[in-house]
Amino acid sequence: MSIILKNLEKSFAGKAAVAGITADVAAGEFFAIVGASGCGKSTLLRLIAGLETADAGEILLGDRPVSGPGLHVPPEGRGVGVVFQSYALWPHLDVRGNVAFPAEAQGLGRAEAARRADAQLSTVALSGFANRKPADLSGGQRQRVALARCLAQGAETILMDEPLANLDPHLRQAMEEELAAFHRASGATTVYITHDQREAMAVADRMAVMSGGRFLQVGAPEQIYERPASVEVARFIGQGVVQPVTLRNGQAFLAGRAVTLRGAGGPDGPRFALFRPADLVADGTAADDLIAAHVLSVLYRGGQWEAKVKAGELAESFALHLTRPVRPGETLALRVLGGWLLPG
Repeated sequence: MSIILKNLEKSFAGKAAVAGITADVAAGEFFAIVGASGCGKSTLLRLIAGLETADAGEILLGDRPVSGPGLHVPPEGRGVGVVFQSYALWPHLDVRGNVAFPAEAQGLGRAEAARRADAQLSTVALSGFANRKPADLSGGQRQRVALARCLAQGAETILMDEPLANLDPHLRQAMEEELAAFHRASGATTVYITHDQREAMAVADRMAVMSGGRFLQVGAPEQIYERPASVEVARFIGQGVVQPVTLRNGQAFLAGRAVTLRGAGGPDGPRFALFRPADLVADGTAADDLIAAHVLSVLYRGGQWEAKVKAGELAESFALHLTRPVRPGETLALRVLGGWLLPG
């Protein structure tokens, strides 16, 4: 089912958690919402699930209104499955029992519920674990059981709230691949909440950057990374530095130096531009058109060095990716290869 949000609002103690969000999630789409803690993303998920009642606005699942003026369909009437951080598995039931339980609770016969559970355990590659208890599974396997349980209860829409937050870093990467495979196999419309932008970009068809109860930008991950629509999105997504530039006769100038930027032009005057680490390279040879930057700190990232540098002519320190080791205190000559001119 598609998910349609129209001017959705929710406040707590007079403070807006969701402040007039309008968005469409297409049927079968994997839609990620990323933002810092407290931005309202979990509240939005709970509104879609029916666990919170909206103050204003509408929610439609497919063509069926489930929330609006005078209308609040409870969670059990929405046909959505929710996957939380904690997995919420029953320890006394085996894997098949956990997956089958919601279908049984809806009135499905035990044999049919077990058959449906086995089919969905196959979807998440856990057929051989049906008789095990949750305590005998790894964190990633427990998460897959929770996903299978959503599918087995007939959910066409799955809502995930930080589902990988409790996993070890190496397992999180493996589970990103599992989630992508799960989505392809199930075809379920998926809304995925996370504070980890890297995770969101890895799994999503489209993503929204959320702050202060609003969507700042919605688009494909590569669009948001390469072409952020505002300074706030540019600072939040990925590594890079936002710097003031000046447009004169269509040419951009950074600290008095002419630079070639991607993005639409506009009227002459002050603007901002985003420079990713790939846009700035250490040339090694001082020249008038290069920028002197001082190394503040260095981290080895396996095959490359990540240096935090500060150039006196630029407003902020920023990360620089290097293929050779450097030491704090060194001075690098930087060449600007490009950048993104933020919309005015």
